[in-house]
Amino acid sequence: MPTNTPPLSDDTTVHTLIIDTDPGADDVIALLLAMASPERLKIRALTTVAGNVPLAKTSRNARLAREWGQRPDIPVHGGAQRPLLRTPIYAADIHGSEGITGVRVHEPAQPLAEGHAVDYLIDTLRAAPAQSVTLAMLGPQTNLALALAQAPDIVRGLRELVLMAGAHFNGGNITPTAEFNVFADPHAAEIVLGSGVPITMLPLDLTHKVLATPERIARLRGLGNEAGRIVADILDAYVRHDMQYYGLPGGPVHDATVIGYLLQPSLFDGRWVNVAIDSREGLGFGQTVVDWYGGLKKPANVRWIAEGDAQGFFDLLTRGISRLP
Repeated sequence: MPTNTPPLSDDTTVHTLIIDTDPGADDVIALLLAMASPERLKIRALTTVAGNVPLAKTSRNARLAREWGQRPDIPVHGGAQRPLLRTPIYAADIHGSEGITGVRVHEPAQPLAEGHAVDYLIDTLRAAPAQSVTLAMLGPQTNLALALAQAPDIVRGLRELVLMAGAHFNGGNITPTAEFNVFADPHAAEIVLGSGVPITMLPLDLTHKVLATPERIARLRGLGNEAGRIVADILDAYVRHDMQYYGLPGGPVHDATVIGYLLQPSLFDGRWVNVAIDSREGLGFGQTVVDWYGGLKKPANVRWIAEGDAQGFFDLLTRGISRLP
């Protein structure tokens, strides 16, 4: 694809959506924004994967987000408990031992849906009309990689993949070169990037510019609803680490930008580039190798989003959260 190819969607597109997620504080905020937008995002299911914390906790946290968003109609399917090949790693130093800080967690009343997430993806995408399902991926890409390995024909049902993943200009956040979601399962990321499905990536290059400042968090808290309080409490706790570590005036809300992109892609800008994954052991393990200037002359496989309207995104987030109870 040429570098000037426009996004596949616009600000009016209605998505049939599956969200693959490893909650995680920023995942919870992403899920709440998605659940607040039923006129644009027709959520078929949430599928969970081990990532920020082990699978039992990411699955519970996805169910908590569903409870907070009052969307009992959305099934949650538990998925992969570990990466394809590498030793599992987690991010409890960022997200806390429970995966969410700033709020009390509990076991939600509504259980997981029957059936493994990988089986759900295979069955749903095989039955879907051609190029009809958007898959938002907020964590390691293990579930989709397993589904593609077992049933490569499922690409027919996918319209596009929108991923929070990768880093280039910004540098990594788990190593100097790697972003966490890719580092947690680079072999899965390789499979997904080779799928042939149109991919949009929202990397650290973008998310470290879209910051939850104290003023923006206060605006969410000032909404006066329960969802606004939950999001503000989570953000108050979550952003402290990155503000201190990176010296930023606020903290990124990485995964929530994926939902922002689906709702209002005009807020974001990027280009089609060739992206490869370094899965070799060593300093570059988990790096997204981005051919920004096209010097390798390889076909573009990713729309890499490098810029975004931060205030526009937080206006969108605040409007969305205001619609929740």
